[in-house]
Amino acid sequence: QVQLVESGGGLVQAGGSLRLSCAASGSIFIMGWYRQAAGKQRELVATITRGGFTNYADSVKGRFTISRDNAKNTVYLEMNSLKPEDTAVYYCSVRANLGGTTYWGQGTQVTVSS
Repeated sequence: QVQLVESGGGLVQAGGSLRLSCAASGSIFIMGWYRQAAGKQRELVATITRGGFTNYADSVKGRFTISRDNAKNTVYLEMNSLKPEDTAVYYCSVRANLGGTTYWGQGTQVTVSS
């Protein structure tokens, strides 16, 4: 069973930055971040494969950067130029292979004040 540990959430003013981290317990092919704002559906933020291919939601392109350290089996989300609309619970997700099970972290709250 894959275990995920998320960290890095918090309160920040608009225009500020935060860095989220998620450490996985096993070998992972694809890692990513989703978020869910109050009263809204969970949405994809960004994903990254073991080879470094990335995908971003249009709303965060140019502001957020996803990266991973394969040796540490950890994925990061660098969030810059944060906006109040980025406020949400951010969830780490991982998948070991194409047909494997998706695992989710416990979520970390990101709050951006105006």
